Amino acid sequence: MKFTFLGTGTSVGVPMVGCTCEVCLSDKPKDKRLRCSLLVEMDDGFTFVIDTGPDFRYQMLRAKVKRLDAVLITHDHKDHTGGLDDVRAFNFLQKRAMEVYATEASQTSIKRSFDYIFAEHKYPGVPNITFETIDDQPFMLNGLEIIPIQVMHHKMPVTGFRIGDFTYITDANYIAEKELEKVKGSKVLVLNALRFDSHISHFTLGEATSLAQQLDCEETWFTHISHQLGQHDDINPKLPAKIRLAYDGLSLDL
Repeated sequence: MKFTFLGTGTSVGVPMVGCTCEVCLSDKPKDKRLRCSLLVEMDDGFTFVIDTGPDFRYQMLRAKVKRLDAVLITHDHKDHTGGLDDVRAFNFLQKRAMEVYATEASQTSIKRSFDYIFAEHKYPGVPNITFETIDDQPFMLNGLEIIPIQVMHHKMPVTGFRIGDFTYITDANYIAEKELEKVKGSKVLVLNALRFDSHISHFTLGEATSLAQQLDCEETWFTHISHQLGQHDDINPKLPAKIRLAYDGLSLDL
């Protein structure tokens, strides 16, 4: 199974037009961070993504993705769902609805934001989406068990996912002990690490590092990185053993 980081950035402190910080002005590929999304390709060709942010269309084109079977949603914030409209290209190519796995709360918000998709009388060509409701219980996707992990984004529940030996958690600043039990034993952990300074709803680099060392997975990769953290090549060498910054285009095989 192959896991590819389509985006490792965030809308919190994203590079902005006119910004003169070192990340925004950097010409190094690993400093070019689109909004968070992960592509998962199974050995039989079945392909799904976690989150469809505003950069989703470009991410699919950049990664040359020609097949998409399902979408998993961590939560309904626009930096994770804003590109959902662009599943319509896969509807057209594959001649079927796109299965979107999301909690009831996320579904309610998405239906409100994309009301035209779910209208009784649909405009021709709008995306065709079928919701699959998830909660805190494991579910199957193409024969693969996926374990939801509930984390807290300030006071908002967000869903992380354990897929075999790979755990993906974004937009969190607190994880209950019973949910951490679901993570233990993972070979690869992906965790959000926003910046050095404290934030109301995201782990800082220090907090993420402490949690990663506590869980002691074989590899930990940080994602959801703001430009306030600094350049990749400056930060990465300073991280403890087994902990690294992810970057757009990074692929891992498990």
